[in-house]
Amino acid sequence: MNRSFLRLGVAFVAVLSLPLFLSAQAGRGGDPNMTRGNQLDLAGKTTEARAVFQTIHDTSTDAYAKSQALRAIAMSYAFDGDCANTIKYEDQVIAYWVTREKAEPQNAFYQEGEMANEGARVCIDAGQFDIAEEYYRRGTDFGLREPEPKTHPKSLWGFRLTHALARLAARRADAAGAKKYVAEARRILDSDKTMAEAQERFFPYLEGYVALYTNDLTGALRQLGAAIAIQANSTDPFLHALAGMTHEKLGHAEQAKAEYQKAYDLSTAHNPPAAFARPFARKKLGL
Repeated sequence: MNRSFLRLGVAFVAVLSLPLFLSAQAGRGGDPNMTRGNQLDLAGKTTEARAVFQTIHDTSTDAYAKSQALRAIAMSYAFDGDCANTIKYEDQVIAYWVTREKAEPQNAFYQEGEMANEGARVCIDAGQFDIAEEYYRRGTDFGLREPEPKTHPKSLWGFRLTHALARLAARRADAAGAKKYVAEARRILDSDKTMAEAQERFFPYLEGYVALYTNDLTGALRQLGAAIAIQANSTDPFLHALAGMTHEKLGHAEQAKAEYQKAYDLSTAHNPPAAFARPFARKKLGL
């Protein structure tokens, strides 16, 4: 994948904790072994996948290609729910972008923020809440260091962090704190309509997530249904995994199974949503 294409993609994909991920097509136009490694992770063969990614890293002479192999290793550990090793390799990817700060400052600081948030997303899904919060805050700090002319506004990073803090509060059983952060996320969106054009679709997901983990199951189904109905999120396996959890808690066995099946089938990318949803749904479905 060429670097200029990546930068163009970043300009259009501004997702809070769903960064510009390595997709299952990451090897297109490059080393086909990257795609092979991705497919091994999706099949649950993570040790084999990491061996493939390590070979790509070790045999490459290009620093950017090496960083992408390290990122793939980080995501491979995410498929194992391994927060510590995911963070270890994301830190190495961040170190690469630090070397690019002078040559491409806008992109470099954005990517540093993206990588920190990507690791944080894996850690919250793995139940490592303190590490997740540390890396979400670190990602925000990186992003805010982007020099003028900024390509990503302060409000975007504020929304991303507030969104994450709401989810963390919910996971920590702090319902009042979670609701406070949800309200603040709403305020940030309303204060910057331009930024909100791309980010509004993540608000029903936030409300559904918080409702699920604060035991408002009826509200969770309503908001997750709204999130799934939004076209940009309709193929997100994580949303279907959350919907499955909600149905399961409500005793809706068949609906839960159907959502878990969707989560499994839609997990075709090499990213945090798939890294959680694929193994989780596989276990629920007994595959």
